[in-house]
Amino acid sequence: MLKLEKVNAFYGRIQALRGISLHVAEGEIVAVIGSNGAGKSTLLNTISGMIPARGGQIVFAGRPIAGLPPEKIVRLGISQVPERRQIFSTMSVMDNLILGAYHRYGRDGRQAVERDLDFVFEIFPRLQERIGQTAGTLSGGEQQMLALGRGWMAKPRLLLMDEPSLGLAPLMAREIFRVSGRLRERGTTILVVEQNAHAALALADRAYVMEEGQVVLEGKSSDLASDQRVQKAYLGKATTPPSSPSP
Repeated sequence: MLKLEKVNAFYGRIQALRGISLHVAEGEIVAVIGSNGAGKSTLLNTISGMIPARGGQIVFAGRPIAGLPPEKIVRLGISQVPERRQIFSTMSVMDNLILGAYHRYGRDGRQAVERDLDFVFEIFPRLQERIGQTAGTLSGGEQQMLALGRGWMAKPRLLLMDEPSLGLAPLMAREIFRVSGRLRERGTTILVVEQNAHAALALADRAYVMEEGQVVLEGKSSDLASDQRVQKAYLGKATTPPSSPSP
């Protein structure tokens, strides 16, 4: 569904992505893990058109999308749940969700949008309880639910999730990842960037490890979780030294 080949991206003169190549197959959940400053968020922002790609190719569903404006990329079927939610804090929960589907009314019709709204309230009943509440007054976990629900309301083929567990209590983070699995069951392919390597590798089918704007490791999540380099750098597990022979 998505393929990047040797993609570069810059902030001014600073190169943030260095020849990134990766792919996401339809129906997969793919994770990108790495430390702060590795380029993970830049990767998602480049895919969604917020940051221009310089060189390389980005192909979505067989169509080159590098250079397209973000609103056109959304219409093609890519939606992003941004880091730190970026909800419309002065608007109600309902208005935030409806804005997520703003481009669908002419294409899909009101009934289809309302069915998807019902699904959001099914997976996040707390949002229905707060439907008229101003979004900025929600708790951090509720705001993350709202950001994810708003992203789903675009009915994307590919959902980009940027640090969905950031700042959340462990119980709420587990709920966000559980719901991500349910979205996959409804046909949504997911590319998730996450510092919580434990959670990301448990959720995803495959994963990439980024360092300094480059992919340094890739493979099945289960294989990366057992890789000593990943364990030492991202999973908090020190490599066990070989035992000394008995005298």
